[in-house]
Formats: sequence, C-alpha cells, structure tokens
Amino acid sequence: MAEQNKNAQEQDLNKLLKVRREKLAELQENGKDPFQIVKYDATHHSQEIKDAFDELEGKSVSVAGRIMSKRVMGKASFCNIQDLKGNIQSYVARDNIGEESYKDFKKMDIGDIVGIKGEVFKTKTGEISIHATAVTLLSKSLQVLPEKFHGLTNTDLRYRQRYVDLIMNPEVKDTFVKRSKIISTIRRYLDGQGFMEVETPMLVANAGGAAARPFITHSNALGEDFKLRISLELYLKRLIVGGLERVYEIGRVFRNEGVDTRHNPEFTLMELYQAYTDYNGMMDLTENLYRYVAQEVLGTTKIVYNGVEMDLGKPFERITMLDAVKKYSGVDFNEIHTLEEARAAADAHHVEYEERHKKGDILNLFFEEFVEEHLIQPTFVMDHPIEISPLTKKKPENPDYVERFEFFMNGWEMANAYSELNDPIDQRERFKAQEELLAQGDDEANTTDEDFMNALEIGMPPTGGIGFGIDRMCMILTDSAAIRDVLLFPTMKSLDGVNKKNDVNNTASEAPEKNVKTESEKIDFSKVKIEPLFEEFVDFDTFSKSDFRAVKVKECVAVPKSKKLLQFTLDDGTGTDRTILSGIHSFYEPEELVGKTLIAITNLPPRAMMGIDSCGMLLSAIHEEEGEEKLHLLMVDDHIPAGAKLY
Repeated sequence: MAEQNKNAQEQDLNKLLKVRREKLAELQENGKDPFQIVKYDATHHSQEIKDAFDELEGKSVSVAGRIMSKRVMGKASFCNIQDLKGNIQSYVARDNIGEESYKDFKKMDIGDIVGIKGEVFKTKTGEISIHATAVTLLSKSLQVLPEKFHGLTNTDLRYRQRYVDLIMNPEVKDTFVKRSKIISTIRRYLDGQGFMEVETPMLVANAGGAAARPFITHSNALGEDFKLRISLELYLKRLIVGGLERVYEIGRVFRNEGVDTRHNPEFTLMELYQAYTDYNGMMDLTENLYRYVAQEVLGTTKIVYNGVEMDLGKPFERITMLDAVKKYSGVDFNEIHTLEEARAAADAHHVEYEERHKKGDILNLFFEEFVEEHLIQPTFVMDHPIEISPLTKKKPENPDYVERFEFFMNGWEMANAYSELNDPIDQRERFKAQEELLAQGDDEANTTDEDFMNALEIGMPPTGGIGFGIDRMCMILTDSAAIRDVLLFPTMKSLDGVNKKNDVNNTASEAPEKNVKTESEKIDFSKVKIEPLFEEFVDFDTFSKSDFRAVKVKECVAVPKSKKLLQFTLDDGTGTDRTILSGIHSFYEPEELVGKTLIAITNLPPRAMMGIDSCGMLLSAIHEEEGEEKLHLLMVDDHIPAGAKLY
C-alpha cells in the first residue's frame, strides 16, 4: 500500500511539472517569455510598507517576490508575495489589471516570481495589502515547493537544498541575516579599535598554527603539493613582525576531521593579533567584543541558548585550569609532581590516556572530562600546561604552564588566546618536540616552518593573539542547535556516497543503465592479516540463543567527551527506538551511517558506557592491513526490514 501511494504521488508530481513546462511554452509562443525580462523596479519591501502604512496608505508602490499562496475567486483574487523582508497580501481584480492580464495571473503557480504594482490599503479584516494595478511575471517556477518543508522525513534535505529552506522557513532566513550582522558588527568593533583587516594564503606549503589534520591538494602549474590552511596564525604573526601592530582576518579554514553538531570540515575562523599586549589584553577585548555584538545584533546582553540564559553584561569569570580541575574533580595537580603520579590519578578517576601523554596532557584530559560541561556562563580558563600549547609564552614564575586562555560558554570552547611566543630559540625547541610527536604517529602535530622562524629571528614584539570560532558564536547568538544551521551550505556527503563530477547536464543515453553488471573492484588481499580462527567450540544451543536482527539507523551522533564512541538510535522493528554505542568513530563519521541497515545482537543485557545504556552490539568485520587495523560495519540490503531475524 505504501509503495502504491508513493508511486501515485510521483505520478501526480510528474503531471504538475509537465503542466508548468506547458504553461511556460505557451507564454513563450505568445511573446510573453518571463526569462527575457532583465529588471524590475521595486519601490519597497513588504515589511517597509507595513511599517509605514499611515504614510503610504492610498499611494502607489511596487514590490517583487515569490507567490507563496493564491486564492482565485472569479473576477477577483488574493495572493501572498514573499520577499527579503517578509510577505504581503495583494488583491488582484480583473477590472483593475485588465482581462488579458487577469487570465495570465490565474495561470500563475505557487513559487512563481512576480512584480506587483498597486495602491496600499487595508482589507475589512484589517490586513495591510496592495490593490494591484499591474502584475508582471518575472520568472516561472518549474518545480513544486513542498507544502511543509519541516515535515520532510529526509531531514538533511534542508541543508542540501538551502534555497528551498530559506523560502519555506522564515526563521532560517532570520538566522542568516543575523549571521551577516554579527560579522559586520565584529568588523565595525575591531576597526574602531584600530585593527586592520588583512587576507593571508589559503594554499600553504606548511599547515601550522593548530593541532589538526590538513587537506592536501596539488598545483599543476607549480608541480607541488599544497595544504589547505588549518589556521591563520603564522602569516598574521609575520605581519606583526612587519610592523602592522593590530591585524585581524575573518576567513575559511579547513580541517580534515569529523563532522558533528559543532564541527564542519570548513569553517569560519577569526584570528587577531595585537602588539605590545598579552593574554590579559585579549581577555578584555573578548569580553567587550561579545558584549558589543550581542547588544548591536540582538538588542540585549542577556542571551538564551536552548532554554538557558547567559549574561554577557556581567564580568566574565576568570579561573586557572588547575583551579577548575580541582573545583570540579577534586584532584589538585599542584600536588602531582611526576608523570607516574598523574597516571595514577587518571587511573583512579577512570580518565583514559595514551602512552605518549605527559603530565600536562593528563591535566587537560581531566579538564575535558570533569570541567567543560559546567562552564555555561562566560568563563575564561587560563594558564594551560605547556605540553598542549606549542606557540605560547611560558609563565615566568612557573614555566610548566603558559599564558593562554580558552573562552567558554554553554560548555563549548568559543575562543583560544595566547601571550604569543616571540623567542625564536624557544620556538624552535617547541617545533622540534612537535616533530617528535609527528614521528610517533600524531598526524595533528606541527612541523617546523623555517620562514616563520626567520621572521621570529628578525624580531616580533610582545604580542597578544586570539582565535574566535565565528560559527559557534553565531550558534550561541541565534539559538541554533547545530553548526549546519548557521552554515548556508554545510559540507555534505554526496547522496550516492561517491564524489562524482556534477553531471547534471548528462543525457539519459550517457548514464549507465541500472542493473548492468560492471567489472568488480579487484582487491589485493596479499597484505591483509586476519585473526586466527578460534579452536574452542561453542555448542549450537548457546549460539542459537543470540538474537541477530536487522536494524535501521535512524540517528547517529558522536558521544560527547569520547573520541571513539558513536551513539546509534536504531529501528529494530519493535516500534521502540533502541540505543547501541559502538567504538568505531575512527572508522566512520556519524552522518554517513544514517539510513543504513546493519546487523545487531539484540538480546544482550544493557551495558553502561559514558553514562549511557548500550542495549546490544553491532557486528563489524576487522582485519589488519600493513600493521593498521581496518574495520567495516556489516551492512545489508536496505530491502531487508527492521527486525528481520538472521538464522
């Protein structure tokens, strides 16, 4: 029945699309091709007419926008026009626009773009409207707008087709209008503080300035590989060396990392550097900037995110990382002097660490585990361990720590700032330590940038620097749940799972036929190592008690505070969602698994992981290839229904 309904809906849609194309052909045959119109002079936007009704009543105006609704009633009709500022009703009567024009208007469709000229008036029900004297079709819509875009079951379609999202959801348009205002307000504030906006390279030979894995590309003209920048830092510091005392850049940076509610492979970063100040100066600047932007864009310094109020009007809390860890975990790292003591504390508090981690790394792991979630109100966390801060000045009184702070709101890191390292000898040692980490397998570690070292040796003044995550700032100030809600065009996996060229213009004859067997991929298993088969036997009675079921992935998200775990929300055929956690984040990104059909054991007792009950186990195949573990979730044909039992 569901399949029949779907087919019927597709047939109905195809008929509607055919009719729209026929209408366009008729217009073109009659010399009324809307696509030949090159301009239209609109005098007002919809909201401007509503705001200035007393002044405009009875006067002639013209608006341009998209028809969002239409009600035809014989000799007179109503339509609603949507433009940048909102929408406005228009009364269209045959006697006012002429019989021929009225005939054309009646054939117009929802989604068509029109220009309407007429007099401003108020209907009997009190709605401010335009009494049309002329209606001009400016563009014919050949597609059908969804009736209720929020109701689409394919939730990521809103991100893939942002243009439809903007048309159908006024609050989405409002978010992006606010985003534009946030960025222009930041520029206005910094320009007023004597900062100079600059632009630095995106294609770099050495991607430094942050701990992140870069994207790699190739220049055919130069015959060299380049990296896309992961930070703005090293070039902006070169400009400080060059005597530009206050510089900032708002630009895209690229990190070849995971995708979740707060991370996108490309995002907007702002970094600024000010000579002759330190991280205390950056704290003052951050506090004043956030307060100014909120007041200018939202009209208040009290903001609400996800129902929680945050007050930007009060002085921001300032606390050291040591004191924050002591406050929320009870562990005093002032009393921990050796790596062995730090590891013992981590073991006692179930904090996972790696062999390469030093004492400062473990302090940071404690901070991430016990502190971050509590930092809801604006808070500066100062004085980080040197191990996690390769570009920062040491504290003169305690060289194990550096003059660095991270700015937190809503439990999120919103900005990261330093008293910048300007000692070239110290900097070279830090780069050397980073290269050792790189050799140990840390692919986020930096390599030595010799040109940057040369700049430091020429001499950089004492400098304060900071990086702001603009996307997170926009999320907080617009009450948006995910980073994709504040990116007009977020990075998305292609629908067929393969990066193909944009073949929209290919003809049907060029497209491969369905079900045509192509040569299968040749896989070299010579370097593959699999685990030896077990020699112990399990009796069939025990094995048969395992309940293997097909499950469909409804949602998949990264578990906060965990680098390994993904949390699956599964349809197991019972009508009640099942939650299973799986430590496979290093092999899969959450978004690529949504909609897949997997195999799970469903009759295992719940197991608590990171405070979440995992009810079952997803099956994977693992092997070793050239010393590296490979893992593949078992995925089966989507035609298999949720809950189907495996024998």
